Amino acid sequence: MQLTECVLPAALGELHALRGGDPQGPKVIALHGWLDNAASWLPLLGLLPQPLEIVALDLPGHGRSAHLGPGAEYSPYVAINAVLDAADALGWERFALLGHSMGAAISSLTAAACPQRVRRLVCIEALGGLGEDPAQAPERMRDAMGAARAKSRRGLRVFPSLAAPIRARMQVNGLTEASARLLVERGVRGLDNGWVWSTDQRLTLPSLYRATHAQVDAIVDAIDCPAQVILAEQAQPYFPEPLRSERAARLRNGRTFILPGSHHLHMDNAAAVAGVIGGFLGED
Repeated sequence: MQLTECVLPAALGELHALRGGDPQGPKVIALHGWLDNAASWLPLLGLLPQPLEIVALDLPGHGRSAHLGPGAEYSPYVAINAVLDAADALGWERFALLGHSMGAAISSLTAAACPQRVRRLVCIEALGGLGEDPAQAPERMRDAMGAARAKSRRGLRVFPSLAAPIRARMQVNGLTEASARLLVERGVRGLDNGWVWSTDQRLTLPSLYRATHAQVDAIVDAIDCPAQVILAEQAQPYFPEPLRSERAARLRNGRTFILPGSHHLHMDNAAAVAGVIGGFLGED
């Protein structure tokens, strides 16, 4: 699939994206994971059956998209409005959502909040967002506020070449060199003396608020479009068994698939993921 850069207006600022496929085909918006960017989808999109028209967004604060203004708080609910702004700018009234990790959480929240707009849903390595016990809320707020005040006094690390950030992504995420390079090349900006991450560093701070498990369950219960959940054999600490299987089972009209690989299996095992998705995103 030939993808081209596009820029879409949104209330929070410009959203950058990669767009490609058949303009007459069913519409798909792809949402990447935390600290990733639209290049996350490059290994997979060309393997999906056509016709589809796909827009892979750089979510707010990621890749080449605008950062939130000073003092603003990143949250999945801010991202929902960004997704809808992008769809409105494209003139897409109804579309499918394809999400990975944080992008899968945002996709499932959007499907629950706006069922009239989301016709199909594919969630890779997340569903419904992160939840926690209500008793953890005070400690979370204290940690978040402390980290936010400290972060404001620290500068960006400058890398003399791309080798170091590529190695870092490989080590942290268990990515192949090719996959890490895709993410890094879109996720940095150049300076006279090297490179810095283009991602808004506020995204690395603890969240001020997290929904309860019961709230997340209710959100998943409200998703009524056809859905697929694709999980890696290697479960993540934040989405372990049996939680992930129990949550996927709550979908009214969903199927779950577990594939070999780790968290970024849509990049490093793209053929297997494309085989599971098949023509699902293009169906009515």
